Amino acid sequence: MQNKSLAKFLIGCLVIAFAFYIVFFGLEIGTASIPSVQKVIRYGLDLKGGVYIVYEAAKENPTRREMESALQLIRTRLDMRNFYDATATIQGSKRIRVEIPGVKDPDEAIQYIGRTALIEFKGPSGDLIVSGRNVVDAYAQQTTSGYVVALKFDKEGTKKFAEGTKKYLGQNIGIYLDGKLISNPVVRAEIDNGEAVIEGMKDLEEAKTLAQQIKAGALPFALNVIESKAIGPSLGNEAFKSTLKAGIIGILLVFLFMIIFYRLPGLVADIALVAYIVILVAIVGYAKITLTLPGIAGIILSAGMAVDANILIFARLKEELRSGKTLRAAMDAGFKRALNAVIDSNVTTIIAGIVLLFLGTGPIKGFAWTLTIGIVVSFFTAITVTRFLLTSIINTGLFKDIRWYGGKKTREVDA
Repeated sequence: MQNKSLAKFLIGCLVIAFAFYIVFFGLEIGTASIPSVQKVIRYGLDLKGGVYIVYEAAKENPTRREMESALQLIRTRLDMRNFYDATATIQGSKRIRVEIPGVKDPDEAIQYIGRTALIEFKGPSGDLIVSGRNVVDAYAQQTTSGYVVALKFDKEGTKKFAEGTKKYLGQNIGIYLDGKLISNPVVRAEIDNGEAVIEGMKDLEEAKTLAQQIKAGALPFALNVIESKAIGPSLGNEAFKSTLKAGIIGILLVFLFMIIFYRLPGLVADIALVAYIVILVAIVGYAKITLTLPGIAGIILSAGMAVDANILIFARLKEELRSGKTLRAAMDAGFKRALNAVIDSNVTTIIAGIVLLFLGTGPIKGFAWTLTIGIVVSFFTAITVTRFLLTSIINTGLFKDIRWYGGKKTREVDA
């Protein structure tokens, strides 16, 4: 029984150590591999550098549906430009905040994201023939006349465009982008195949950009930039290093505090805290949750909450031991009596995290994410991992002296 319990304790420690190695250093077995978290983690604007932009709808009272539609289109445009680390959120009733880590040219990003990108084909008298809302595909092409954007219309757009080219045969049909005339070709024949081209692109990049914007869809209204700021990567790197250093020092001090005041249970809590760090960092990294400076603060804060749960449990454990109970009975009573207080404190913190998650913006969301996930993970490690390891070490029968559990006088108790 004693050997089996010791084996369980050692296996638990080895599993945590192995998981730590995989998460922070990666693992390769033949052709299969698990990348380290450093290679997959998404860094926020404050860590990686980049630009944040706040747009305001150029409409008096946009509806919530219109704002959500604009937000979705902006996210689509960001994905099309491979800005996978970017975030876009609604602020208030008519503003959208966009954060793009790693961007070198803020002005280009501002113009690309915020352009309404509404394509309209109009007759000589200004009447609308068909718009970009009837476009199902758009792509850049190089022809003998230069770079163009090729368009394909849906069934309704095909019919309207055929009627328009038939009506204005031999006349000009203007192609407008956000109300500005960009091309004014003469109709040579009726076009009933649902295809059209936009000429006048200066290079392939401009043609690709316009095609992506049209394909993503036109914004329901124009967006005005009311605030933008570029953050250099050096500032983010320096902030990340100093925050990480502070976090490591803080956690090491917590390790030391637990061992000094709670001895053997404190050591077990430290091992469980390592498990907490591994699980939380793995979730943040592999689930592609954007890590920000406030997010790191959330991790450290929830680590403190994990230790706080263990302190409540161990304080109860010491009380039960003083009353003369056996180690196993004292431990069971300690976990049982402290459980309600641990649940209450965690639930209230989770509620605060959820409120911040839904109502906060920018870096606040990063803090809310890591805090909420961290609290859930810390509850699991404090109740499950700590209990498993402590039960295993008590059942070995090697640590019967009450001083191993924070007692001041030498007294052996039964396991």
